[in-house]
Amino acid sequence: MSRISGNRKQIGAIPTVIGAGITEQYYFQHISHCTEFVFRIRPRFFGTESIYKLGKKIDKVIADGGVAICVFDADIARNNDAERVKLERFCKKYSKKKNVILCDSLPSIEYWFLLHFCKTNKYYKDSDSVQRTLRKFIPSYEKKEVFFKTVKWVDDMCSDGKMGKAIANAKQFGTKGLSYSNVYKAFEKQ
Repeated sequence: MSRISGNRKQIGAIPTVIGAGITEQYYFQHISHCTEFVFRIRPRFFGTESIYKLGKKIDKVIADGGVAICVFDADIARNNDAERVKLERFCKKYSKKKNVILCDSLPSIEYWFLLHFCKTNKYYKDSDSVQRTLRKFIPSYEKKEVFFKTVKWVDDMCSDGKMGKAIANAKQFGTKGLSYSNVYKAFEKQ
């Protein structure tokens, strides 16, 4: 007896998140538990700040036929011309690929977190300055694994429509302001 084929709905590839550090890793891991969004999280795809290494990881994911979501902070390019040139080349290379989603934030992913609570695109010098403002909304926030391991901080950011608010805020500001985040693009693909 032959198998019936062609009647099943094709399930799209689960996007693989590539990130610069544990903040991104735990955030997307928890998002998959707190929302309907599903991401593939592999520790080997996290923990590098090098544009070159991020590119290699993206190449690996797309060579395997997957979709790569690359989450990184753009603050290094703000004050360093050599890094800015590298970042521009990186973005030019990958921004047109349909199976790559670049989710950069300036100055850092904490700015994306802040957009869940308030509408601002004021200038933040660095990640520390964003974190000080973010602590008004998440008082216990600290950039340590012991904090990131708990799912509650992400669950709180997703409650009461805050995720939708963050997406709307990020889209409205775009990348023209003094601070920006493209992390919302990870959620539009699904």
